[in-house]
Amino acid sequence: MNSEVVRIDVLDVFPTEQQTLAIFVGNDEKCFVIHVEPSVGRAIAMSLREQKSERPLTHELMGYIFQAFSIKVERVIINALRSNTYFARIILRAENEVHKKVIEIDARPSDCLAIALQAKAAIYVSSDLWDEVEDRTEELEKIRQAMREKQSGSDDPDFNEEV
Repeated sequence: MNSEVVRIDVLDVFPTEQQTLAIFVGNDEKCFVIHVEPSVGRAIAMSLREQKSERPLTHELMGYIFQAFSIKVERVIINALRSNTYFARIILRAENEVHKKVIEIDARPSDCLAIALQAKAAIYVSSDLWDEVEDRTEELEKIRQAMREKQSGSDDPDFNEEV
């Protein structure tokens, strides 16, 4: 397996008809979609907008715990797709007066994305997976255009909240 990676960002979050949220990830070259359960999708959308909940969500709580123990989220890597399921790894660095350690943990991509956004950590996809995924940039632009058209026709100032 190729160990090279491609830097990506979370580009947008939209609800789907299947009661999931579509997370568009990618860069200027192309993007792809990861479907996630609504609770994690909302956490990702909130992080994109730099919003905090009144009470800490699970990913926010994990971030507070990481801070308390001097653990830094180095990066996350979406590294595989098997049977329509994405896989990812989160790389953490623990460094304090007692020890220095880098830890790599298998995790759901949705959790990795939520944690990375909160920590402002880099997000990558393996080059092999990047080459494999279908480019969904055109679909993303169509959805964004439809949202802009809906927003311009709405008198509701809160209408622009997609998720």
